[in-house]
Amino acid sequence: MVNNIESTVISTRVRLARNLVGYPFPNRIRDVSQAKEIIRKVNDVASDIREFTLYSMDVISENVAQAIFDDHLISAELVANKEYGAALIDEREQEKDEPHERVSIMINEEDHLREQYITDGLNLPQAYRKISEIDDELSKSLRFAYDDRLGYLTACPTNLGTGLRASVMLFLPGLTKMRKMNSVIREIAKLGHTVRGVYGEGSRAEGFMYQISNEVTLGEEEECILSEVQKAVLNIVNLESQARKSLRAGDCDGLRDLCWRARGVLTNCYKISFEDFLRRVSEVKLGIALGFLSIEKFSFIDELIAAVRPANIALEFDGLLTPAERDIRRAVLCRAALKDCVLTDEENLE
Repeated sequence: MVNNIESTVISTRVRLARNLVGYPFPNRIRDVSQAKEIIRKVNDVASDIREFTLYSMDVISENVAQAIFDDHLISAELVANKEYGAALIDEREQEKDEPHERVSIMINEEDHLREQYITDGLNLPQAYRKISEIDDELSKSLRFAYDDRLGYLTACPTNLGTGLRASVMLFLPGLTKMRKMNSVIREIAKLGHTVRGVYGEGSRAEGFMYQISNEVTLGEEEECILSEVQKAVLNIVNLESQARKSLRAGDCDGLRDLCWRARGVLTNCYKISFEDFLRRVSEVKLGIALGFLSIEKFSFIDELIAAVRPANIALEFDGLLTPAERDIRRAVLCRAALKDCVLTDEENLE
C-alpha cells in the first residue's frame, strides 16, 4: 500500500488577497477603463518577475476558461467576470526533478489581486514561501491597501489581516464511505477551519475529494495559520487511515471486487462519460489506497483526471469533437494510461 499522506493529500495551495490603493473594490468598479488600468499595471509589474501569460476573460474562449478553471488556476467568479476579469498564469516548462507547481494571479476577482501558488502533496511552508516571494516583488511597484491595525484591506471581511488562505486538497474515501465526514466537518469548524468541495465554496466533493482551509485571517500571524492548517490536515490523515482499516475489516472481498471491476472498465471501455470515469477512477484510487491495486506513482491518477476533463479534451481538438466523440477519446486516453501501470494485488504476486 502507498503511505497514508501520499494517498490522502493531493495538493497544497496558498493564496494571498491584495488590493491597490486608489481604486474601488472590483464589485464597485463601474468604469471599464479603471479595470483595464489595474490589469495593465499588474501585468507590467508581474511580467518582470516571472514568465506570465495574460488571459483576459473577455477574449479567451469558453473552453480555455473552463480548462484553466478545472486546473484550479482561476475561480468560477473570475470566469463569470467577462468584462473586468483577467489572469496571469506561469506556463513555463518545469524540469523533471522540480516539484510540480502552478502559479497564477487573478485580477479583478473579488479583490484586485488573488495571488496563488499550488504544489503537489503537503507543502504549506514551501507554498507560502514561494507566493510570498512573488508578493514581495509585486509590492515594490504596486501600492497595496494596508491598515496598521487591520492589516491588508480586502473586499470581504473574512480575508482582512493577512489576506492568507491556506488550503489542502484531500482524498477521503474512507471517511466518506464510513459516513463520518459530517462529524469531521463539525470538528474542523470548531478549530476555525472549513471543509469545501473540489472547487471551493459551494462546490461538491467529487471523487471523494475535499478542501481543508483556514477561515480566520485577522489577528493571526501567517506562520500560525499555516501551522494550524497543517495540524488539522495531519489529524484528518490519521482519521482517514483508521477509516480505511475499518473498511478492509468489513466487506474486504466486496471492496476488492468493486476496485478490480473499476480498473477493468477503465482499461477496456470503448467510450466513457466524465461522470462515469470519475466514479470508476475514484474506486481505482480507493483500491490503491487499500492495497487491492498498485501503481508506481499515486499522483499519476490525478494527472489523468485533469487530462480527460471535457474542456481539456476539447482544447486538444480545437473544440471540434461532439460529446460522444469526447467520450471515445477519453476512453482511448484511459486505456493507454492505465492498461499496464495499474496492477491487481494478485498480479503483483505472480
